[in-house]
Formats: sequence, C-alpha cells, structure tokens
Amino acid sequence: MTLPQPLADYFAAKNRHDIDAMIVPFSSKAIVRDEGETHQGLAAIRDWMEATTRKYRVIVEVADATADGDAWRIAGIVSGNFPGSPATLHYNFTLADGQITRLAIGA
Repeated sequence: MTLPQPLADYFAAKNRHDIDAMIVPFSSKAIVRDEGETHQGLAAIRDWMEATTRKYRVIVEVADATADGDAWRIAGIVSGNFPGSPATLHYNFTLADGQITRLAIGA
C-alpha cells in the first residue's frame, strides 16, 4: 500500500526514533490526541513525541490503510516498551496542503 508522503515520512521517522524528522510533516497548527490528552501546535507536539518516544520506544508496522478524502485511518502493529506489546493501534490522520493537521491515536 502506498501512503501519502507526509504519512510515509512520519512512520519512517517514528521507526528511527528521529523526533526532528517526525515533526516535519505536521502543520504549525496541528492537533494530536493520544492517551486521553490533546497536544496543539508544534512545540506541544514535539514535547509529546519526545516523551512517548523516550517512554515506549515503539516501532510501527503499517498493517492496513484506508482513506476517505483527506482522512486516513492506519492500522499499525505497534511494538515497544509497554504491557501487551505488540498491539494494534489505529492512527487517524487528517491532511491538508500536504501536511498533517490532525492525528488521533487509539485502539
């Protein structure tokens, strides 16, 4: 399956644990929702990326992807330092102008 470039870049950087490259595909006003918390703007999203990367050290294998316009739902097999690893998580992205504007992560 071929992902849009911002999503392919995000997952490649995530699997390298490269925070600088992970943040590049996000718009300056992007919103991320994960673990019951909302992070808005690049500074908050970078803090979230640093904290979760340090804590969980995850690797994501994209198992499935579906699109509805600019909304993408990615099923990822996530392995890392957390109970129940590996687990399937869903990454719900919204894209606009070649950037990620919204990401919600959940089961």
